[in-house]
Amino acid sequence: MKHFLPNGDELIIRPPGINDAAALLACFQRLTRETDYLLFTPQESLELDVPSEEDYIQSYIDNPYQLLLVAVVNDRIIGSVNLNHSGLQKKGHTVEMGIAVESEWNNMGIGRRLITAMLRWADEKPWLHLIYLHVFSPNEKAMQLYRNFGFMECGRLPQSIRQKNGSYADLVTMYRQVKPLP
Repeated sequence: MKHFLPNGDELIIRPPGINDAAALLACFQRLTRETDYLLFTPQESLELDVPSEEDYIQSYIDNPYQLLLVAVVNDRIIGSVNLNHSGLQKKGHTVEMGIAVESEWNNMGIGRRLITAMLRWADEKPWLHLIYLHVFSPNEKAMQLYRNFGFMECGRLPQSIRQKNGSYADLVTMYRQVKPLP
């Protein structure tokens, strides 16, 4: 999918290929340095390597119950959205969502476009009824974006995230029903 950003740059949203492993890993490592709203620390992200990222991408390619999309601007991966299926029968109708966009590209509608593309994929899956996610409680901007797409808060794990400044944040669970259960 091609879109134009407010600054005139072209945004492409697409599934990654194995050849995107180094660029996707570099994006993730940049993200861990920019924000404290990801579970990985910058140090932990440096423990990842290109072969493990290739395996990560391949796991999405091989699994029709999962989705990985990247956001590309000027031939650079600047964000992604993913849906992970647990593989467990009792949770077979659910997926967990993750999303991140580099701060340089915030406030340009990229997160909204990634979620829109993800929801289009989800709507086409007859087995998929519920998408859920976890977000750090101080990340109100992200929570508002999710609310705009119909996600609702359904729980909090109090003070379960220790941030780099030493403070603690709640881990908020949100969900969106894709379609009603039969």
